[in-house]
Amino acid sequence: MNHSGKALSAALRLIGLAAAGVLGLLAACWLAVAVGAFVLQYWWILIALWVLFAVFTFYFFRDPDPLVPTAPKVVVSPGHGTVDAIDTVNETEFMGGACQRVSIFLSIIDVHVQSAPLTSRVAYFRQTPGRYLSATRADSAQFNENVLIGLEAGEPRGEKIGLRLIAGIIARRIVPWVKENDVIQRGERISLIQFGSRLDVYLPPRAKIKAKLGDRVRGGETIIASFD
Repeated sequence: MNHSGKALSAALRLIGLAAAGVLGLLAACWLAVAVGAFVLQYWWILIALWVLFAVFTFYFFRDPDPLVPTAPKVVVSPGHGTVDAIDTVNETEFMGGACQRVSIFLSIIDVHVQSAPLTSRVAYFRQTPGRYLSATRADSAQFNENVLIGLEAGEPRGEKIGLRLIAGIIARRIVPWVKENDVIQRGERISLIQFGSRLDVYLPPRAKIKAKLGDRVRGGETIIASFD
């Protein structure tokens, strides 16, 4: 007889599914009891880990007020970190060609709030998605997510300065606080990069580089170039 036994198969399938559901629920309850017992026994470890995380987070997001230099025609470091590259690059997006670059690596223990390198107008702003390679690489801007901020200086008037914020293997979020056409003052807070990252500062050929390889610089304070 056609289709004989199919009803029994359907019943067995439903019974099997119900049994699997019951077993799954029992396993979840057992796991909950086991986890609950562990938490109750070692709650102090979880609290200690949370306290350590909170202390590190407050430390990482610290935001000291910079002692901004008053000297005219100088460019200050936009961030805290170590100068690990000074070279000439071809930046066509904003600078329009060959320019000098001062690259600053921000380790995970550095301040990660960035400051305006000079009084200027934000003439260009572009965020480019990308990868999250280690920011210890000076060429990471070619591959990683980054934000390019182009500045037109108020002093010397018309000079162009480029600032590229680069995400790293840990830094996966760049939070700009400025937009195109904003007027910003030297030392003013302009962005935050969360965790280790890199800053590239693009300067015109006539700028005199004051920074040296290996220098530890402070955002909004350390003079890295001038237009004397």
